[in-house]
Amino acid sequence: SGNNFEIIIIDDGSPDGTQEIAEQLEKIYGSDKILLRPRPRKLGLGTAYIHGMKHATGNFIVIMDADLSHHPKFIPEFIRKQKEGNFDIVSGTRYKGNGGVYGWDLKRKLISRGANFITQVLLRPGASDLTGSFRLYRKEVLQKLMEKCVSKGYVFQMEMIVRARQLGYTIGEVPISFVDRVYGESKLGGNEIVSFLKGLLTLFATT
Repeated sequence: SGNNFEIIIIDDGSPDGTQEIAEQLEKIYGSDKILLRPRPRKLGLGTAYIHGMKHATGNFIVIMDADLSHHPKFIPEFIRKQKEGNFDIVSGTRYKGNGGVYGWDLKRKLISRGANFITQVLLRPGASDLTGSFRLYRKEVLQKLMEKCVSKGYVFQMEMIVRARQLGYTIGEVPISFVDRVYGESKLGGNEIVSFLKGLLTLFATT
């Protein structure tokens, strides 16, 4: 690609063999390119970001899922978009251009669309996909946002964008295809939907 990069893998004791595969990749590509930074148990997405940032040496950080729901082929587009507009954040969007979702049932699609629609109406965030996590951040911007964000779970990604807008950071978007995982199950259930609505109302009241 012509870009200097490192891949930092944060594994929270996954039962699916993530750590073993990462160790194999580390042997193939070297520990300067593949940095495996495991944790003994699941400690949450926000703390995983902070843990990863401590080891990142670059000026920009791309956050993505390691199960290939987020395809690496979009990363060069993120980089191009960032350079084009000198953006602080470039967010992958499933809801603009040729973006889309594959492998979700109708219920999951309706929940995701509904969540985004309600959020757009209440918060006017200036981005079309608030609940996705495939994003490029300037490192110092990500650090600042992590200091400000208080949400957990499904609301966390949304708060990152809302706080970014509040702090005056610029946001670009790249259409992406999201492919649902082949193995494992979604964690989205009734409790997550209730906590999402609570978080949304909290953001509405405080931003």
